[in-house]
Amino acid sequence: MAIAGSYLEMPVHLDDLDQEHLEFFSWCGKHQLRLQKCSNCSLMRFPPTTACPFCAHPDATWEPVSGRGVVYSYGEVHHAIQGAFKPHLPYMLLLVELDEQRNRPNEYDGLRVQGNLATADGLLAPPELVAEVGIGTQVKVIFQDMGDGIAMPLWVVDQDVEQPAQPWRYPDE
Repeated sequence: MAIAGSYLEMPVHLDDLDQEHLEFFSWCGKHQLRLQKCSNCSLMRFPPTTACPFCAHPDATWEPVSGRGVVYSYGEVHHAIQGAFKPHLPYMLLLVELDEQRNRPNEYDGLRVQGNLATADGLLAPPELVAEVGIGTQVKVIFQDMGDGIAMPLWVVDQDVEQPAQPWRYPDE
């Protein structure tokens, strides 16, 4: 069954044909971060797919993950393509390596999920927070409800763990 909602007052619609994303965002709607785990090789993956990218096996289960990890990379957006993002400039898109499955299946691979940096109340992070976050910052997932049974996973700085004194940031131009 298709699900719909809105994020930053923009419509979000997931069609019946997109079963993997329907399942992912339905779990998010329950405020649970669950990812596909291959039934053959036991590796987890993101984004959701119809087959394992590591062994091509078609079967998987949806397994809960901690929702904690480290900023692996980021993009700081200063020009919003979508008008709804303009009031939030600059905003930050994070690539987070989850604590689960770090360096698997090999040294440079890990389980990575993207999402926006937010405040604890689910709003996109203000410029002063964006300026403090970089590679190495410890984060955890929160969920912003977008409608009935659907939520957007967002990332907040994890106040429960020690943070790097100076996370690495791309040089300012």
